[in-house]
Amino acid sequence: MKRFLPGLFTLFAVTNLFAQDTDAREAAAGIAGLGCGCFIALIALGIQIAIAVWVYRDAKSRGMDNAVLLTILTVLTGLLGLLIYLLMRPKGILVPCPSCQKKRIEGSAKCPHCGNP
Repeated sequence: MKRFLPGLFTLFAVTNLFAQDTDAREAAAGIAGLGCGCFIALIALGIQIAIAVWVYRDAKSRGMDNAVLLTILTVLTGLLGLLIYLLMRPKGILVPCPSCQKKRIEGSAKCPHCGNP
């Protein structure tokens, strides 16, 4: 982010420098602003994907059968879906399985990944 901001200001300066008349300057500033909007949209999409991946992995390690459904719900509803997931997920501490070393809920009868006790 620190490297992007100086480049953004340079982009504004260059587009205004090459624009010959007022209409071209307004169009150039609009194009540069559109790039900033796309950058913000990409950041929001990245956060949404990261939340979905986290929900899926956490639901699988907690042994929930509906991990895919909860992930889809989180993607479609955003933070509301994340809040719903956090309220309905099984509570407990995640510890590594002795057999496969993947995380599972402490005290569970079997590992949701390998099936060993």
